[in-house]
Amino acid sequence: MQTPDEMLATVILLWAVIDPIGTVPVFVSATRNRTAEEKKEIARYAATIAGMILLFFAAVGEVMLDGMGVPLPAFQIAGGLVLFLFAMTMIFGEGKPGSELKSMESTHETAVFPLATPSIASPGAMMAVVLLTENGRHSVTHQIVTAGLMLGVICITYLLMRASTLISNIIGLGGASVISRVMGLVLSSIAVANVLEGISEYFNLSTTKIP
Repeated sequence: MQTPDEMLATVILLWAVIDPIGTVPVFVSATRNRTAEEKKEIARYAATIAGMILLFFAAVGEVMLDGMGVPLPAFQIAGGLVLFLFAMTMIFGEGKPGSELKSMESTHETAVFPLATPSIASPGAMMAVVLLTENGRHSVTHQIVTAGLMLGVICITYLLMRASTLISNIIGLGGASVISRVMGLVLSSIAVANVLEGISEYFNLSTTKIP
């Protein structure tokens, strides 16, 4: 069973990679010309698809790696590096709202793309759930709790999409961009910690494990 500190660390990581706040302006622009009922349906469908994608990676992601002969420490290092690069785009790039609004302009399937993926179930989120549900380090109960916390973050994302009009009026695109950059900074530190731990495990170095 996870301790409160471990659960908090898990929620912070999942919040950073899923970025519910950053999804709001994407949803607002994607559903600008939709009716209230259509917005509700799009939000529900996007959250459901994103949850299914992340649950899939949590359930079979490690098995897929084993089948390809990729050791988990190597994936942890690679995942940490990708998470770090993803965090850098959040900090120094256009930010999540700006970059994903551009990708949205060429597609009509807004619930699946860019909302379900890559806005909610981002590549960083997929890698994070695999690392957070590693079979060799975490019990089944621990993994179930992690999956529940992940679904909880997605539920919050769904609620924020439902309240997107009010939120966008309050914080605006600029506010969402600032929050996205702050979460990018948090994510970058977590990514570095994953790289260091992966290197330690791969080379059997003696060090304190990162929760």
